[in-house]
Amino acid sequence: MHSENRTSLLSFLCVSTLLSLTSILRAEDWPGWRGANSDNHAPEDTNVPIRWDLESGSNIAWKTAIPGRGHSSPIVIGEMIFLTTAEAEKQTQSLLKFDRESGQLMDQWVLHRGTLPRRIHPNNSYASPTPVYDGENIFVAFHTNDAIWLTSITPAGQELWSVRVCEYKPNAFQFGYGASPVIEDDLVIVAAEYDGPESGIYALNRHTGKQVWKRKRPQNLNFASPVVATITGQRQLLIAGANTIMSYDPQTGRTVWSIDAGTEAICGTIVWDGRRVLISGGNPVAGTWCVSADGSQKLLWDNPVMCYEQSLLTIKNYVFAIADNGVVYCWRTRDGTEMWKKRLFSGRVSASPLLVDDRIYIAAQDGTVYVISAIPDRFDLLAENRNGDSMFASPVAVDDMLYLRCATGVGEKRQEYLVATGEVALGNSRPGN
Repeated sequence: MHSENRTSLLSFLCVSTLLSLTSILRAEDWPGWRGANSDNHAPEDTNVPIRWDLESGSNIAWKTAIPGRGHSSPIVIGEMIFLTTAEAEKQTQSLLKFDRESGQLMDQWVLHRGTLPRRIHPNNSYASPTPVYDGENIFVAFHTNDAIWLTSITPAGQELWSVRVCEYKPNAFQFGYGASPVIEDDLVIVAAEYDGPESGIYALNRHTGKQVWKRKRPQNLNFASPVVATITGQRQLLIAGANTIMSYDPQTGRTVWSIDAGTEAICGTIVWDGRRVLISGGNPVAGTWCVSADGSQKLLWDNPVMCYEQSLLTIKNYVFAIADNGVVYCWRTRDGTEMWKKRLFSGRVSASPLLVDDRIYIAAQDGTVYVISAIPDRFDLLAENRNGDSMFASPVAVDDMLYLRCATGVGEKRQEYLVATGEVALGNSRPGN
């Protein structure tokens, strides 16, 4: 076969595969961490309320108790919602399945038992990575048995494979794990960065679980989730940490470009705007950095604002930041010009901001969800909504529902809930468990 014919055939097969996956993934699904496009933008025509009240039930469709605890966000697949959790007293790590209409907990599949990490940071959980769906199956990553394990499971609960990705035994700081897996064509990609010899990014065949490539990373504890995006006309796998911002070819793991910027430990996920890539972090150096994504290795601008756990949020030409001290910023991405800043609260934040239409939903750690306008010319607070006593997971919006993982109480009395808020009449709300 002539080389040009082989090239044409390969191109056809690649396009066919992408089209088949696109047809399986519905526009209204939320298949993984930060949504279908990995930018934390809700799908178009999403219409969720600005105001709700958990105590009175106003605009609450349902509220369902979650067994155990976790920081992962829900994923939405058709008429079902999936969420991971861990029950420390039972020493289990599980995948939960909820009915999207009623909120009923349909199934709980225990994936690991008796192998929880001996120590984690008190503000982390044993179920922090968000699962990802490839149009056929769900992939769940857990830190367990001193390793990162990845499991492929069908939406009906059939376990297809479970593999030990690599050892994960941090030495200096036993803070746990938090990176969410990402899908790219036939690969599921996992970051496992720590101060040990198997620190790296791993790409596995999503059908078999076999390793396709591995990219070694510095022996440096890092918590960032990788992200794949098309920037400057090129698919790029992006991650920050170990004082660098890196771009890899997601199919091969080959380095596309790198730049010395950022700090050692990053929790947030990289965001992008046109030809620019942005990240914020705070250990040991606090700051926000914007670099060129075209391989020119240019630091475009930086500032000392720290968003340690939460990611940034971009719209065209602008980026929003919710700093650790509760101050909200809007900067112009091309040069870092501050458009405005405003103190929104005085507590902590772990969840990442969510864009729904022209609004940004910001979940503070104390359970309050603030709604502001996503506009660069002024700060505009639209609403404050109280949701129990704590929130660590990022909100998710699909169709006409906003899904929140929140909790009431502290210590032994702490109880997590999955809550659906929507424009519903008070008499039609379904409080659930």
